[in-house]
Amino acid sequence: MSDALLRRLTGAAVIANLVGQVLIVVTGGAVRLTGSGLGCSTWPQCEPGSFTPVFHEAMGMHVFVEFGNRMIGVLLGLVGIALAVLTTLAVRRLGRSEDVSWLAYGVLVGVVLQGVVGGVSVRLDLHPGIVGSHFLLSGALLVLSTLLAVRWFEGDGARRLLGGRTLRSVAAVVALLAVLVVVLGVVVTGAGPHSGDDEVGYRFAVDPYLVARMHAAAVWLLLVTQVALLVAAARTRPVLPALRRWSLVLLAVTLAQGLIGYVQFFTGLPELLVGAHMLGAALLIVATTRTVLTLRTREPEVVEQPRRPAAATAD
Repeated sequence: MSDALLRRLTGAAVIANLVGQVLIVVTGGAVRLTGSGLGCSTWPQCEPGSFTPVFHEAMGMHVFVEFGNRMIGVLLGLVGIALAVLTTLAVRRLGRSEDVSWLAYGVLVGVVLQGVVGGVSVRLDLHPGIVGSHFLLSGALLVLSTLLAVRWFEGDGARRLLGGRTLRSVAAVVALLAVLVVVLGVVVTGAGPHSGDDEVGYRFAVDPYLVARMHAAAVWLLLVTQVALLVAAARTRPVLPALRRWSLVLLAVTLAQGLIGYVQFFTGLPELLVGAHMLGAALLIVATTRTVLTLRTREPEVVEQPRRPAAATAD
């Protein structure tokens, strides 16, 4: 394998992993919203004695939805293995920084852990706490995958922080509020009607309307802080175009999320809108991570030129 091919394959695997991490949030949401959480009755097998669905006349779509989500997880595992191998080769052959490889191994470990948590949720009949942690782990993998993508494509020069302390502090508050919004969203979902199976009735023992209002309040705080970040970015000199661009993307994603959230709340939580809200949550995590990462850069790598041999002197 040539060095150029290694670079292209690794870059493709990095992008495929990030897209796959978003996709599995969507398919996991489909499992929950169609009541297919127990479509496969056990784990790691789908049915006792079989890793694939057992066909019979009474089977419905639930088993295919659940099994399809599991197959997406398997594909992500294969991509994670490919990432670990390719980045290790990149460190050895291309001289890339070892942290790129460590990030890839972190993604692989997270994918494996995600599969285990999914299996535990099936074994415990979709306990809302386990199902919620399943999504939070996906959020952590999205952050890690976004960081890996940025690190791979930016090179390995010396790191330099951008903007002043105030700007970076506002960005940190945006990130913390985004975490709060996602966590409260998990609690809201865990208190709502979509348990993942029509026969599973227990949910979080909290007032869903109260938690929904807390979630909405956190979103409004996040929006205000994002506007403050945009204002601070506009006043920063020298201009940081990447920060401005990604701050606008983040604001657009958050506004769309807020709109979907209010519409789904006042229309009785229809499955399609809840699914769109879960996709939006994944995009919010990616956009927040990418925005924060615009406040640091990598200096161009300095390639040392070979020294010329000293000219011979005549006797």
